[in-house]
Amino acid sequence: MAGVSIVKVKRADDGMRLNRWFLKYYPGLSLGRFQKLLRTKQIKVDGKKAEANLKLVAGQEIRIPPLDEEKAVPNFENKVSAKDAAFIQAMVIYKDENIIVLNKPSGLAVQGGSNTTRHIDGMLEALKFGLEEKPKLVHRIDKDTSGLLVLARNRKYADLLTKAFREHKLPKTYLALVVGCPKNEEGVIKAALEKVGEKSMVLDDGKPAVTEYKVLDNAGDKFALIEARPLTGRTHQIRAHLEYLGVPIVGDDKYFGGESRKKFGEITDKLHLHAYKIDLSVIYNKKMVLKAPISAYFKADLEALGISFKE
Repeated sequence: MAGVSIVKVKRADDGMRLNRWFLKYYPGLSLGRFQKLLRTKQIKVDGKKAEANLKLVAGQEIRIPPLDEEKAVPNFENKVSAKDAAFIQAMVIYKDENIIVLNKPSGLAVQGGSNTTRHIDGMLEALKFGLEEKPKLVHRIDKDTSGLLVLARNRKYADLLTKAFREHKLPKTYLALVVGCPKNEEGVIKAALEKVGEKSMVLDDGKPAVTEYKVLDNAGDKFALIEARPLTGRTHQIRAHLEYLGVPIVGDDKYFGGESRKKFGEITDKLHLHAYKIDLSVIYNKKMVLKAPISAYFKADLEALGISFKE
């Protein structure tokens, strides 16, 4: 077995926490053993004792005890099938040296969970496009919501985008096909939300939540196409707010209950909520607005209802 080694932090890993760095390069190293190696000073950074959450800087030297077996554990996330690689690459609607933007289909989760083995996070290796690092998730959208998903291609932009999303500096516009039509063509929904179980509920003592909306077109009082702009970022905010307004989203089985499973003519029984537009101007220091075309089923359903929408 090899002895102690000294490894320099790569530029691509600048800003990464020490525990994440070991997870990346030594996937077989258990959390318990990692913490013990830190406590006993067998792992050091620049010759000093380090904490698990230490943010690394490119060029720093990490002292690593013999960990050949942990390093040899196969990294299963690298195994993306040719079919899945083609699938996720076809979602790309924008790419530069710093970001990739996908148009995610409805029904595909962003990350794994219970009973979820196929997801965006598991296919990111196919989006390296010549870079050493795979892109990083910086935000999420619901599994059944379609549309824009922004990925960072390096640590610097991962930090920039994560901070901008957290501070709500990247205005987003969603499209929702709803049952019914609001009395006012446009307005602001201010209803505090709190997550209760798997849903967000409107509660007086919930967290502040604000959504601007505008009716783009409607089919009488039966259906309407709404443009929604969340000014806060609560779980299921648009879905809960539109239900609160009295116009639940077509196909929403969480906020429209059993009614969502009723067939409205030829309308597809899927969630009709689409992350349509995002303004990245604050990141690029110039006007930068991206749009994701609506899916074929969403477009066909609008046409079937006689609702017009020009992308």
